[in-house]
Amino acid sequence: DQEGGRVNRLKPAYGFPETLSHEELGARNDPDFTFEHAAMIARTLAELGINLNLAPVVDLDANPDNPIIKGKRRSFHAAPEVVATHALAFARAHRRHGVLTCAKHFPGHGSAMGDTHLGLVDVTRTWTERELIPFQRLIEAGQADLIMTAHVFNARLDPERPATLSRPVLQGILRERLGFGGLILSDDMEMKAITSQYGLETAVQFGIEAGLDILCFGNNLTHDPHIVAK
Repeated sequence: DQEGGRVNRLKPAYGFPETLSHEELGARNDPDFTFEHAAMIARTLAELGINLNLAPVVDLDANPDNPIIKGKRRSFHAAPEVVATHALAFARAHRRHGVLTCAKHFPGHGSAMGDTHLGLVDVTRTWTERELIPFQRLIEAGQADLIMTAHVFNARLDPERPATLSRPVLQGILRERLGFGGLILSDDMEMKAITSQYGLETAVQFGIEAGLDILCFGNNLTHDPHIVAK
């Protein structure tokens, strides 16, 4: 999770370089600068032997009251094509240094009113098709190594299950409609959007049925992840 800004694990307090948030990079709107800044992040990871960054965030800055995307300055921009441009620069910079990237959070968390760390988040009335565009652009450019799901519920896409556990979302939209052939990674399955609605065994079963390739379980206090690959 070395996105930059507030969301980073290799912190300046530990001796690592300062990083800018996606929002700060988007405000500059200089893709070359984004590339160079992302290359610095990628070099830092590569020097430590880390070959995957759970970034970039490609959620739109679609809701000023969103606590987890807008609130933490994690979106490049409100316009999907601007988000896509900077996400592509970010991904290409990582590729140059041998580090894979993971675009998140599919099919879009930017319009949400709530935080999926804390409970169920329903985006039925706020989500729009525009939120798919950055994912589509990354896939078309061959720059989507992995894609991470969102735990958001959207009754227009699946009236029963949140995106992470939804076959219509992961197979119908991501695989079939957008043509994504890489790995689909869950967001933390221990977030309350999942645990408050499902038991662990049921959630894992639904996730595998939906088409998740990798299920992640991480204690959000210790950042000690446990990964189960299907």
